[in-house]
Amino acid sequence: MAQTSLQVPGLAVAASPPAVELRGATKVYASEPAVAAVDLSVQPGEFFSILGPSGCGKTTLLRAIAGFETLTAGEIRIGGQVANDLPAYRRPVNTVFQSYALFNHLTVAENIAFGLRIARRPKVEVSERVQAALASVRLDSFATRYPNQLSGGQRQRVALARALINRPTVLLLDEPLGALDLKLRKEMQVELSRLHQELGLTFIMVTHDQEEALSLSERIAVLRAGRIEQIGTPSEIYERPQTAFVADFIGDTNLFVGEIETQDDSTLVVRTAAGLPVRARGVLSGVTGAIVSIRPEKIALSFVSPPPADNCFAGHLRHAMYLGTHVQAVV
Repeated sequence: MAQTSLQVPGLAVAASPPAVELRGATKVYASEPAVAAVDLSVQPGEFFSILGPSGCGKTTLLRAIAGFETLTAGEIRIGGQVANDLPAYRRPVNTVFQSYALFNHLTVAENIAFGLRIARRPKVEVSERVQAALASVRLDSFATRYPNQLSGGQRQRVALARALINRPTVLLLDEPLGALDLKLRKEMQVELSRLHQELGLTFIMVTHDQEEALSLSERIAVLRAGRIEQIGTPSEIYERPQTAFVADFIGDTNLFVGEIETQDDSTLVVRTAAGLPVRARGVLSGVTGAIVSIRPEKIALSFVSPPPADNCFAGHLRHAMYLGTHVQAVV
């Protein structure tokens, strides 16, 4: 028998609060702001990435959410509750570090069980939850091994299992794949995506790897010098960057500075410094200058003169490099 929900006219149904919310988050070290007035909201069950170059403040933000750093100003809310004064051990979050932070003198199972034993959980419960955690990261047969007997990818899985066994509301990932080689990194990206889908937890990941953020995240915050440049889905960040920094930082691109000649409801024509009239998507008001971003994969080269068309220009091929999946050309 199908169930129906009853709604009372005029009575609004309260929406779930964000899993994590930052309001004006600011952290200052010796008069220099590492993070400046950051506002962002992460929804329950979302895979959210904070992406930016080294020194942009992304790890400071993550440590503040975890409770390892105290904000100079602003507010942190976890599950709708202000968490500024909560110590790290009382916050419903767990952190996976790039260095794994495993105990070398403990077995895999003992590492995973560490938090539960500190909390004095019953032995039967600890055993059951350790087995479930091992199964979730596909390390069932590795329970009695020690960290120095594992590969980098296996150690990262142990660190994930140890964080997940405490059933956090939010899992914080501090550049979790940074210490792995390319092949292992690709494998662990698949594992992280699988775990997120299966567990339905909120994941917040800090990374400087653009491909990693684009492939794993539902939304991304791009950080620069402690401030948010743009928040959006991977496709929004890549296809519709709001600043030249975002366009240049996310993937490869060609940036052309120029003056706006004409524009209509959806496109504009920018005359570049080289004198080329480039038609681009977008509408700008109150400005005369613009920066046009053209991704390399959007460019097609032809050695035969095509019919006249928008964004079709003649040039000289200066250099070409074969890279396997594509050819990199300088024109």
